Amino acid sequence: MKTCLRNARVVLADEVLDKADVVSEDGVITAINPESTIADDVIDLNNQWLMPGMIDLHCDALEKEVEPRPNVHFPLDFACAQADKRNAAAGITTVYHALSFANDELGVRNNAFAARIVRAVHEWHPHGLVDNRVHCRYEITDESGLPILESLLQQKSMHLISMMDHTPGRGQFKDMAAYQNYLTLTYEKTADEVEAIIERKIEAVRGAFARMQELANAAHAAGISVASHDDDSAERVFTMSGIGADISEFPMTLEAAKAAKAAGMSTIFGAPNILRGKSQSGSMKAIEAIHEGVADCLCADYTPAALIVAVMKISE
Repeated sequence: MKTCLRNARVVLADEVLDKADVVSEDGVITAINPESTIADDVIDLNNQWLMPGMIDLHCDALEKEVEPRPNVHFPLDFACAQADKRNAAAGITTVYHALSFANDELGVRNNAFAARIVRAVHEWHPHGLVDNRVHCRYEITDESGLPILESLLQQKSMHLISMMDHTPGRGQFKDMAAYQNYLTLTYEKTADEVEAIIERKIEAVRGAFARMQELANAAHAAGISVASHDDDSAERVFTMSGIGADISEFPMTLEAAKAAKAAGMSTIFGAPNILRGKSQSGSMKAIEAIHEGVADCLCADYTPAALIVAVMKISE
């Protein structure tokens, strides 16, 4: 079937065409502004925007669909369906669901539960409105997560992996009190539970580098890209680049973002940062990274609807 989308504002890689016509046959674009627009179906878009579907490399909103409140869990197929519809409505046609593997202290982010969600995403894939993919996030202080993630790699169950370091006193949680408040408020942990988590994390830092290197090697062997997360200094970037990280997610400072670019890494910033005009964690403003020429990509981060709005806001 031949379809003509007429009178559209068409977004191309390097220009925007006003009042343009786009012709497709059986769902495949065959021409833009052809001489003839005769088609089985002609739709007048009245100069509305027509653009390629967006690819979102990092969005953890699925976790909230699964666990909207602490210890309140929806069926996984239901959660996948809701996330799928939200992404389609937001113009995202490929989404990498960011799923955290952080042992047993963070509810839906514990290893067993996260692995179940990975399987659920793959089971849902044939039914999806969009291309649902898996972005596994490895908490480097989680010793038990490594074999699980290596198994998922062998099963070809992930499409991207990132390395998180939420060790108290580092990165996003340089302020120990901020980390304590995060666990207490987000996951309703008691003071004793928080203290035990902090002690375990600090102890587990030993051996973290070797685990990261092993996982990065396994990912690259499987053809999977590796991202660092919340790099807060050039030194941290060089460490992550040294183990083979291809991407720097949410570099926290201009120094880190520049170091990532110098190391040949791509950089990703959050669309909510653009929309709100600031980072939720005190990191650099994404708009500053764009102005400095050190931002390669935006991701939805935790809100699919923010992505297209942020793109439009950049031009303001």
